[in-house]
Amino acid sequence: MKLSIIILTWNSGKHIKQCLSSVRENIQDIEAEIIVIDNGSTDDSISILENEFPEAILIRNNVNRGVAPARNQGISKAVGEYIMILDIDTYMYSDTVKAMLAFMEENRRVGLCAPKLVFADGTPQKSCRRFPLVHMKVLRRIDTNWAKDILESENYTKQIAACDPFEVDYVIGACQLIRKSAVDKVGLLDDKIFYGPEDVDYCLRMWLNGYKVSFLPYVKIVHYEQRVTKSKILSKITIKHIAALIYFFCKYRYCFSRRKIYKKVEMAKNYELQR
Repeated sequence: MKLSIIILTWNSGKHIKQCLSSVRENIQDIEAEIIVIDNGSTDDSISILENEFPEAILIRNNVNRGVAPARNQGISKAVGEYIMILDIDTYMYSDTVKAMLAFMEENRRVGLCAPKLVFADGTPQKSCRRFPLVHMKVLRRIDTNWAKDILESENYTKQIAACDPFEVDYVIGACQLIRKSAVDKVGLLDDKIFYGPEDVDYCLRMWLNGYKVSFLPYVKIVHYEQRVTKSKILSKITIKHIAALIYFFCKYRYCFSRRKIYKKVEMAKNYELQR
């Protein structure tokens, strides 16, 4: 099988039809499977899936297990040569999947790639970034122009506006196409991370294992971006997110400088070139 698409749902009834209809259109000529993991939905998510998308393989959890653990359930079951992680609040344009697969086929050292994410009006989202720093995470919570100006240095703004693919530190997990052979080497997502930054962690592990992470600005998908951590300042999910960030920085033992991380990545690159 060529492709396994992993989609996570949690009370996502309003997004399921649009997302899965666009997926269905994209894989008509591709040998592919759709694996949906439901994290304990209490709305009509399950009934919509079962009645309108019977081809999807459904894994049901009784409780919300978090992003990484639930996605790992799907990844472990996937049999495709490539694995696509896809958020339920997305909509694919025609030939999105084919374009991403073609890029991966032509670039064998790339372990993971991602498309440009745009809002419904076509405005690009800041979906590829440099590895996070503690003070930059704090600045993202400050809604002022000077904070936004500083944060621009963290994004690949000029490259995103162009058309050529380029290498990035990490891409957010709304849509990632991953080589299965890379998964076999790098492993599953870190299931100690309930919600964010599992995407940063996985991209960094790709780099540390000698794979490249690429961004494809010429491929676009709509992302409605459900930012659950911004709904309440100290909600339960926000606290879990902060705990995950602390865990991430402790895991890689850096806070305010990327120098140590970049050195490790460069060593991995050199090792791969010498093999």
